[in-house]
Amino acid sequence: MGLFSKNKKSKNKAEKSSIKPINYPPKILIAWGEAISGNSKILDWLMKNGYPELGIFCHALKNDVKGKDWLMNNGYPHLLAMISAGEGDEIAIKWLTEFDFDLLKYMGLAIDNHPGAKKWLREYDMIYATLAFKMAEVKNHIEMRNNDPHTLNI
Repeated sequence: MGLFSKNKKSKNKAEKSSIKPINYPPKILIAWGEAISGNSKILDWLMKNGYPELGIFCHALKNDVKGKDWLMNNGYPHLLAMISAGEGDEIAIKWLTEFDFDLLKYMGLAIDNHPGAKKWLREYDMIYATLAFKMAEVKNHIEMRNNDPHTLNI
């Protein structure tokens, strides 16, 4: 049974208390967006300057198993749930809703190209909307590459 399972009895409060906050100033969010877009120098800066979760998130977004495990095991399951929501994982979407991570839920839905979520994000905050759109570009590129009949997927 995984973290985003449907069994939600008494573990909910304990799980929520072990989740680390993700409140960042706008300049860090902008740097995160650049790292998501592939700027390796900024990704390295995030890793070395107190934001390893944002750098590791960039790897997890590209389906890096070690990155996903690190997020799960180091207090950032909500970031992993956002990635999973971006892959259409209904249980992750429900988990984000249950724990009141509405912003991350809408970002995940936008990553999965849901027009309503994109509209919600634009109205909420353009920085977060831009982050989600950059994440969607990464996921769309991966999906396009995986579906390309000219690419050998082993």
